[in-house]
Amino acid sequence: MSTTSLLAQSLPALAQGAVLTIKFAVLSMIFGLLAATVIALMGISHRKPLVGIARTYVSIMRGTPLLVQIFVVYYGLPSVGLSLDPTPAGVIALSANVAAYLSESMRGAINGIHRGQWLAAYSLGLSRRQTLRYVIGPQALRIAVPSLSNSLISLIKDTSLVSVITVTELLRSAQEIIATTYQPLPLYLAAAAVYWVLCQVLEWVQHWYERRLALPTRH
Repeated sequence: MSTTSLLAQSLPALAQGAVLTIKFAVLSMIFGLLAATVIALMGISHRKPLVGIARTYVSIMRGTPLLVQIFVVYYGLPSVGLSLDPTPAGVIALSANVAAYLSESMRGAINGIHRGQWLAAYSLGLSRRQTLRYVIGPQALRIAVPSLSNSLISLIKDTSLVSVITVTELLRSAQEIIATTYQPLPLYLAAAAVYWVLCQVLEWVQHWYERRLALPTRH
């Protein structure tokens, strides 16, 4: 069988795997961003216990391999009575991991805003929450976008790891076809090309959003 014919016959299965990869990435991005926001706010809190919890969480998630975290969620939690299907287990593991990196990007961006901005907002009668929402947050977002985008692009590639818990995403789809055709090179290259395209799309979205943030605000 020629390479062209092989790829043509494999296209439906690879496309189905790519759709599942996108599903995993989008869900993990959403939940990861929500969790990261909470962790970042805990990290800049004036309450030491909250700061300690946030730092410990980030240290554990960044200091252990994602593959081990996936195994803990899928194979480890059933030992304490919590069994999860492969899809939710994969989403939880990916979300928990990326949240640690995103939270540090957010925290660093917030801390990068000059202290005078906080004081000016307080002098106008704004509360800490209002200051974060209306003054600090918009400025921090401009600083954090490149770093946040890099973490989310890495997440696209990290979705390949959920194949180890029997999720038939893009990589596992390619592996299943390879098991019957015995032609690994073209199929692995095809899978790599799809990952590259997905990452390029997200990179384009990043550049578009950066340009949008750079536009002057109209009153």
